[in-house]
Amino acid sequence: MMEKRLYRSKNNKMICGVCGGIAEYFNVDPTLVRLGVVLLGFGGGIGLFTYLIAAVIMPENPGNQNNY
Repeated sequence: MMEKRLYRSKNNKMICGVCGGIAEYFNVDPTLVRLGVVLLGFGGGIGLFTYLIAAVIMPENPGNQNNY
């Protein structure tokens, strides 16, 4: 059985692929994840801080397949 892992997306990215990777992991539209990060950014900047931390911590997807 294949283990599900959280990666930054190679195929579905605008800046670093964090939102695309989260969307692929939860099988949702990446636009919704991006919108949530923007809204959190307006709410005290926690969205931007969280995004930057995730961009550093999350590994890039090693495969070439599109999981979305």
